[in-house]
Amino acid sequence: MSKKANIVVTVNDQNIERYLRQLKKKLEREGVIRDMKRISYFEAESQKRRKRHMRAVKQNWMRMAACNLI
Repeated sequence: MSKKANIVVTVNDQNIERYLRQLKKKLEREGVIRDMKRISYFEAESQKRRKRHMRAVKQNWMRMAACNLI
């Protein structure tokens, strides 16, 4: 799963902290941080499946909450 993130944040004024926060948010949304953490250490296949499953469960709960089903 090698996808290349093409993330651009243009800086117009002197407020660098704001643009760093924007960059960090975009990196999180693209999953770059998660991918870097995932490949930085060995993880067993069973752990990968469990994490995928838990992420799916959480997303389903969030969807149900957004639709006022819970």
